[in-house]
Amino acid sequence: MFPIFLKLNGRRVVVIGGGSVGRRKARAALAAGAAVRVVAPTPRPADLTDPRLEWVAEPYHPGHLAGAALVFAAATPQVNASVVVDAAARGIWVATATEPAAGDFTLPAAVAVGGLTVAVGTGGAAPALARRVRDRLAGLFDPAYADWVAVLGRVREVVLDSIGDEPTRRDLLDRFADWPWLERIRRDGPEAAFAAMAEEVRRAAPPDPV
Repeated sequence: MFPIFLKLNGRRVVVIGGGSVGRRKARAALAAGAAVRVVAPTPRPADLTDPRLEWVAEPYHPGHLAGAALVFAAATPQVNASVVVDAAARGIWVATATEPAAGDFTLPAAVAVGGLTVAVGTGGAAPALARRVRDRLAGLFDPAYADWVAVLGRVREVVLDSIGDEPTRRDLLDRFADWPWLERIRRDGPEAAFAAMAEEVRRAAPPDPV
């Protein structure tokens, strides 16, 4: 398995099946910024109100995959098998809930704190174990991690704007991602930590030409 994070903003994700699994996949794709089409022969649930979600209340047919960047097959085993074949014929990545090995990918169990996402996968072999490992890891990440990621994103722009020497850039960014900065954020707050990082960048920058 090759671990990867996909940018789905504005891309079409198709979910075949409107049960609990399908609705969960749809919500996850919406949270990632995708436009979602759910195909299920049942009415749209009242709690799915996101305008980016299209609910097609009819039995599945291959045309439902039009425009898809990613497909989740979350219907019956027979329908899911057809979805896998149809998606493969169109060169679309597909995951199936009933036979994970037949699809192109599986979803990890993930914990997100702000911009930090930690994912745990077993290649579909033991999703319950992945969830338990995720739940154990979740207790390690307090809100300071989200602040740290946000600060590092801001200071990265400062480094790129101020430092032309690549080894110096790399050294600064590596030091800012070391554990003492997390403790400093917890103690002094993110703005104070950012100011301290920016000062280190200023000292490392070459002097202005006279």
